[in-house]
Amino acid sequence: MQATTVPKPIAKPPFQNLLELRTDTAKPLYQQLEDQLSQLIGDGTLPAGTTLPAERQLAERLSISRATVQRSYNALRERKLLSAQGRLGSIVQGAGPRLHSGMDRLKGFTQEMQELGRVPSSRIVERSVVNDRSIASIFGLSSHARFLKLVRIRSGDDIPMSREVAWYNLERAPELAEGDLSGSVYARLAALGLPLTRCDQTIEAAAPTEEEWAIFGFDRPVPCLLIKRRSYGADGDMLEYVEGLFRGDTYTYKLTLTA
Repeated sequence: MQATTVPKPIAKPPFQNLLELRTDTAKPLYQQLEDQLSQLIGDGTLPAGTTLPAERQLAERLSISRATVQRSYNALRERKLLSAQGRLGSIVQGAGPRLHSGMDRLKGFTQEMQELGRVPSSRIVERSVVNDRSIASIFGLSSHARFLKLVRIRSGDDIPMSREVAWYNLERAPELAEGDLSGSVYARLAALGLPLTRCDQTIEAAAPTEEEWAIFGFDRPVPCLLIKRRSYGADGDMLEYVEGLFRGDTYTYKLTLTA
């Protein structure tokens, strides 16, 4: 099966071309800028995860003072529409709250988004049957073992939340090589009589590649969360290994600890 590649993102006009600050009105420039940025965020022109220029850069582009931009940015941060990123500029948070995903039990992305009140969707950008010595080592299988490699963009309410690269053990689940996998692979495994019962998971900070920050709609790389998961069936055999890069501007994990 041939692998597919990610299409190049369509270039968008610089958002500052959409700003129109007027001097023939009583409304201060900082308030005009705040109102217009707020509108662009609210209507999705500046989606969550977009990096706005640093204060000095935007001031130069709009021919206004840095103090004016700073005052507007501060107001948007107070409204939880922006988060400060220092010299990198500011990140659009969007009108909604950050996603706080629990880690109390094993669940896939589809179930996770549903529990958070978002509509899950996936776009497959690569699907192929592969032999990979390093992946075989992770599964504890011979170098000749075959795996389904699945690269997907996972979205909630049509906002890309993660780029996920997963490998599945075709020796245990050969049916995964064919069929519709646009939905929950976990549900598909359960239907095959191979429900996942436990996983080992790690979370670490990571910088996205140029391809990944284009997928997320970032203007430049910002910190993200790299989640690596090894998932097992009831008999203890490893069925899945996945590395998912989650956007760090809207996604957090929460964990409850007891003594």
